[in-house]
Amino acid sequence: MARRTLIEDGDLDERLEEARAQIESLQAAAADAEARAATVREELEAARDARTAAEAAREETDGELARLRLEVKGVRSRLAEAAVKYREAKLASAPEVPQDLVPPAESLAEIDEGFEAARWVVGQLRERMQEERQSARVPVGSPPRRGPDLSALSSSEKIKVGLRELSERGER
Repeated sequence: MARRTLIEDGDLDERLEEARAQIESLQAAAADAEARAATVREELEAARDARTAAEAAREETDGELARLRLEVKGVRSRLAEAAVKYREAKLASAPEVPQDLVPPAESLAEIDEGFEAARWVVGQLRERMQEERQSARVPVGSPPRRGPDLSALSSSEKIKVGLRELSERGER
């Protein structure tokens, strides 16, 4: 039995050494894990701080965006009013252009285009009216209008034409 005790004692010493080595290894792993956990906690805290800062910046940006949208709305309203006044001034400067021919628009360029198109239409109408007046004009000093020339008709045809004209005058 003494021999067994020596073997067992040697075996126990060996096991004890292995257990101590495992304990040291586990203690080193635990220390490493604690260090990593501390690093992760610091990173988490930094991320939370960054998130808080980002949320504050977003709220500030949202406020600025709302202010700018309101400002843009006001500018658009003033632009529309200015466009209406510009259109009215253009129409007042050219009374020959009917208001219906210049459509309301928001941009000055659109108003100018509509105004020029209306001026062109007015010019075309004016030219046509002058042409019609010229063609319908009777020259000064022209002879009075006469009835149809009956000299080529026979006597009986002349009598028929005369009776027809007489009956037409009587109906009036």
